[in-house]
Amino acid sequence: MLFASGIYFSRKLGWLQFNFKNMFKGFVSDSKKEVTPFKTLMFTLAARIGVGSLAGVALAIYIGGPGTIFWIWLSTIIVVPNAYVESFLGVLFHEKKDGVYQGGPTYYIEKGLNKKWLAKLYAFLVLGSYIFGFLTIQSNTITKSFIKSFNTSPIIIGIIVAIITGLIIFKGTKGIIDASSKLMPFIAVLYIAVSLYIIGTNVNHLGHVFMTIVKGAFNFRSMGAGFLTTLIIGCQRGIFSNEAGIGSGAIAAALVDSDDAKGQGMIQVAGIYFTSLVLCTLTAFIIMLSNYNSLPYNNINGIELTQYALSYHLGNLGDIVLLITIFIFAFSTIITGYYYGENSLRFLKPNINNWEITFLKIITLLLLILGSLINSSILWNLVDIFIALMGIINIYAICKLRDKIRK
Repeated sequence: MLFASGIYFSRKLGWLQFNFKNMFKGFVSDSKKEVTPFKTLMFTLAARIGVGSLAGVALAIYIGGPGTIFWIWLSTIIVVPNAYVESFLGVLFHEKKDGVYQGGPTYYIEKGLNKKWLAKLYAFLVLGSYIFGFLTIQSNTITKSFIKSFNTSPIIIGIIVAIITGLIIFKGTKGIIDASSKLMPFIAVLYIAVSLYIIGTNVNHLGHVFMTIVKGAFNFRSMGAGFLTTLIIGCQRGIFSNEAGIGSGAIAAALVDSDDAKGQGMIQVAGIYFTSLVLCTLTAFIIMLSNYNSLPYNNINGIELTQYALSYHLGNLGDIVLLITIFIFAFSTIITGYYYGENSLRFLKPNINNWEITFLKIITLLLLILGSLINSSILWNLVDIFIALMGIINIYAICKLRDKIRK
């Protein structure tokens, strides 16, 4: 469904994924507003990058081989128009509540399709997938990173993550947006700089890495289980990383204090490319330029491979870089994912009381602690199921609303 809708909207919207000139025009609109297009992009990136660009890519290589990276690239290019469409609709149907715009699939499903029951079902899935799934994976990833470096008790790390998260989410929506917009640029620049240094020092091996990726993607001799595993895992991790077509990006896009739906849609396309084609690729190259194949792992989260690769290239400094990077990436996703959950709960119960929101925050903090202890494979499988259900509903909605997009 994601691929079919991506191809359909590519044709109808003039293959906008290759219109690089218009991807950054939206940044200059309404720059004096409190919630600017740049802030919403940082907010979206905070949700999208997380462990998908670090642990998710490593897990894809570990399970499906290097060829999965090719399918991450291709799936991103195919599905990215979905991100434009859902962000466009998110702004088109957003509403201002308590001084902040709110929107997303729940709003355009209810107001555009007049299907309140389906909107509520989607809201319930978002609440479950982010609060119970995405956030616990971030906590689990942070925990595994710190355990390997400091041999610390998982529950202590979970409690620390919960305390820091609580300091942010109790500040409200604007506090969450401000924290994301400040954290994300700093850590993204740091990670890119380190990655380019590693690639630059191993530039002679880069051609071999590309050939390994391409050969692995088209290894027809293993047609069947081997080839299909590479194809499916690559597409699956690509979708997990960029979330194009799932609808969550529309929730962040709708926050913008502007009605420039087209500009906001193109900004989100740029964000997808940055996540999947830049950060995911850099992570893949770092791993493949190491001797990661020699590692035996059970109950793998994925971050172990990235951590090993950075240590392989940078020694002890690699551990420090990863700990800083994974903490800020994952922490940014936690606070953004919490907002997605709260936004959905407010939709499910419009007249919600403050104490009920406080209860959600407490549950979130407890789940972060629990996430530091749960088996990684259980968390990944849970999230994949939620993503599939969200994607089915959202793709149905944006295809039904295609006339509004064409107009």
